[in-house]
Amino acid sequence: MKKMLMASAAIALVAGAAGAEEIKIGISVGFTGPLESLAPQMAQGAEMAMAEVTASGLLLGGSTVVPVRGDSTCIDAAVATATVERLITAERVRGIVGGMCSGETTASLQNVAMPNGIVMISPSATSPALSTLEDNGLFFRTSPSDARQGVVMTEIMMERGLKSAAVTYTNNDYGKGLADSFAAAYTAAGGKVTIIQAHDDGKADYSAEVAALASAGGDVLVVAGYIDQGGAGIIRGALDAGAFDLFNFPDGMVSQALEDKFAAEVTGSFGQNPAAAGAGRDAFVAMATAAGFDGTSAFAPESYDAAALIMLAMAAAGSSDPAAYKGKVMDVANAPGEPILPGELAKALQILAAGGDVDYVGATAVELIGPGESSGSYREIEFQGGKMNVLRYR
Repeated sequence: MKKMLMASAAIALVAGAAGAEEIKIGISVGFTGPLESLAPQMAQGAEMAMAEVTASGLLLGGSTVVPVRGDSTCIDAAVATATVERLITAERVRGIVGGMCSGETTASLQNVAMPNGIVMISPSATSPALSTLEDNGLFFRTSPSDARQGVVMTEIMMERGLKSAAVTYTNNDYGKGLADSFAAAYTAAGGKVTIIQAHDDGKADYSAEVAALASAGGDVLVVAGYIDQGGAGIIRGALDAGAFDLFNFPDGMVSQALEDKFAAEVTGSFGQNPAAAGAGRDAFVAMATAAGFDGTSAFAPESYDAAALIMLAMAAAGSSDPAAYKGKVMDVANAPGEPILPGELAKALQILAAGGDVDYVGATAVELIGPGESSGSYREIEFQGGKMNVLRYR
C-alpha cells in the first residue's frame, strides 16, 4: 500500500511539475509589544512546518513555501492592519498565520483579510467574541476560546480550595473576554469574585490598581494580562506592597519570561495555557530543539499547527487559492483519515495526492469544532523551587 501511495504521489508530482510555484505565507505576530518574548518561537514554529513541506517537494507539483514575517505589535490594531495589508497586497501571501492577540486579529481580519479573501489561522487569539464573528469561512484558530479557559481556571481553583478571587485584566478584547468568562464560570461553581478591574499596559506605576485589588481582597489574584507589559507591573506592585502572594496566571502570562522575572517570589502560584500532551507534542518539542528554539514556549506548537493546516488544505484542494482551500481546512484537521503528527507532513501530502484522507493531530491534538476553533486542551503549571513546573494536562 505504501509503495502504491508513493507511486501515486510521484505521478501527481510529475503531472503537476509545470504548475510549481513559490507560495508565500505570512506570519503576523507581535515581535514588539506585550508578548514579544513569545513571538520569535511562534514564528520559528510556523517556519519549521513550511521548511518541512518545502523539503518534501510534494506540495502542488513541487512548490516551495516562503515565510514572510510581519509585526502586528499584538495590541495596535492600526499597525496590525497595515502589516497584514502589506503581506497581502505587496508580498502576495496566500494565507496568514496570525494574528497574535484578539483585538488586532479582529481588525486585520475584518479590514484586510476578508475583503481580499485571504485565510487567517491564529495560533493565539482567544477572545470568545471571535467564535461568533462573521468571517466568510476565512478564519480559524488552533488555540481554544477563553470561554473554555474560564472553565479550566475554575476547576483548578476549586480543586485547590480557593473560594474567592480578585481579577485584573489587560484593557482589551482578550483581557475583558477572559475576565468575563472566568467570572461567570467561577461564580456558577460557588466562588466569589471580589473585584474585576482593568489595567492599561505601558504604565510605570500600578500602585493605584494594586491598592484597589488589595482592598477588595481574595484568596488569589488572577492576572489576565501580558507578561511583557502590565501583567508584570501588577505582579511586581502586588508583591512589593504585600497585597497578594498567590497568583493565577492565564495564557498571556505563562512564558519563560514569567519564570525569569518572578519564579523565586511566587511559590505556590499557578496557571494554565493551551497545550496538549502526547506523541505530537513530544515530536514537536524534539524537532524544535534540533532547530535551535524552545518548543515548549506558549503558542509555538499552535503556530506549527496553523501553518501545517494551511498547507495541507492547499494540498487537499489542489490549489493555493484561498477561495479553493478554505473549505478544506476543517477536512484535514478532523477525522476521518490517517493521523498526522509533526514531522509527518510529507506523509500527509502523499496520502492527499493519492486521494486519501488525513486527520491532522499535530503538536496540539488538533480538533476543530464549530466555527473552526480548537476544542481545547490546557497545561497546568505551578511554581515551586524557583521553577515553573508542569503538573498535568487537562
